[in-house]
Amino acid sequence: MTADIHFSPLALTRALPFLPLAQGDIDYQVDRRGEPDLINTLLADPATKVVLTRGGLVAVPRGQGDLVDYENVKMRLATLPGAYVGEELRRYPEAVAMFLGSYGGVRGECVIAADISRVPEIGEGAVPGAQPNGVLGVQDAGTVDGAMGLDNANGNAAGKRAGESGGAAESAAPFGVPDSAGQGADDAFDESVSTPASHAAPKPTLLQQAVTRFDWVDLRGFAPHANAREAGQATSAVTLSIWHSRQRFCPTCGAPVLPSLAGWAQRCSNQADGNRILFPRVEPAVITAVVDGQDRLLLQHNAAWKDPNLYSVSAGFVEAGENLEHACRREAREETGIQLGEVRYLGSQPWPFPASLMMAFKAHAITTDVHVDGSETVTARWVTRDEYTAELIAGRMVAPGRATIARYMIEEWLGREL
Repeated sequence: MTADIHFSPLALTRALPFLPLAQGDIDYQVDRRGEPDLINTLLADPATKVVLTRGGLVAVPRGQGDLVDYENVKMRLATLPGAYVGEELRRYPEAVAMFLGSYGGVRGECVIAADISRVPEIGEGAVPGAQPNGVLGVQDAGTVDGAMGLDNANGNAAGKRAGESGGAAESAAPFGVPDSAGQGADDAFDESVSTPASHAAPKPTLLQQAVTRFDWVDLRGFAPHANAREAGQATSAVTLSIWHSRQRFCPTCGAPVLPSLAGWAQRCSNQADGNRILFPRVEPAVITAVVDGQDRLLLQHNAAWKDPNLYSVSAGFVEAGENLEHACRREAREETGIQLGEVRYLGSQPWPFPASLMMAFKAHAITTDVHVDGSETVTARWVTRDEYTAELIAGRMVAPGRATIARYMIEEWLGREL
């Protein structure tokens, strides 16, 4: 008598080996965040480098904003010496400095991120509370799927000219930095050296010139092209800077807040209410690769996505008081009518658009009849590996972007890179 053996589609499931926004290896040095005048002390250290964020974007060297749509190219963060930035931060108290951590070693390199979203552009007066146009992350997409829909089909975002409006997937011609060979570092930021003094406009400051002289790119376009360390630095910097841009008043009493703990917290300015300390809000979300007994994958297209051919896996925010596995089962049932059985954890990565933490799972479907809700999820279907490959080749389906955790979940099921 032959035994009735059932193969579990989750039997060979393994943790995701690589996620582009989960590569950071920096030592946060949390115990130092409360040190008096830590930022200024570090900026005076030659081993400290400064990276810049603005409106949810990171600064990269001139010309690199054009590279985000290419495969197999490398990008890096633009950096400034700490000593140059210290005076600028004192000039612009609206800029926010954030101590990202240190790599230790002989050099003891430290990294500080400076968010210059509120630094007035060249020719503008300082307007308290002013925000540049097109600030990413300030507008909440409403759902995890909505945040994915802000990206284009390849998960790329081209270089953005400072002050330009538009979503993360819109591109713009990069702004360039003139060749500074043979000049000092100060001169690399200064076009006015040959202007007659009698007609010269006030010299723009270092941070003002940085706004227009670097390319600015979305984290989703930068991370897939960066080395692990700089991808980690950019992820932390963007996450914190978006939080500081979004939360400028105490959610309890409404008083203005000030950066605290080296940029990793805020302190309420209301002394009568105890100057409470505030920490960044993290919004947990689950994302689930659903497979059936035949090892087919369930893919769906959501109404929030601009590309009609973009198909991905189930995702949604965790409700208050809900555990992660329940959230996986609830989201799949609400969106597609599929009931889930066993659920296994795959991995996680931050998704700061504006403040999500994506936790990935793979789940076994115990029903296969698809009934989409018609509002959030427009269509969903089961695919075999061969069917999915054929759909990609024909252009009838587009895979999630290279920065998304969804792409690597699909690759885990597919058994190869997309």
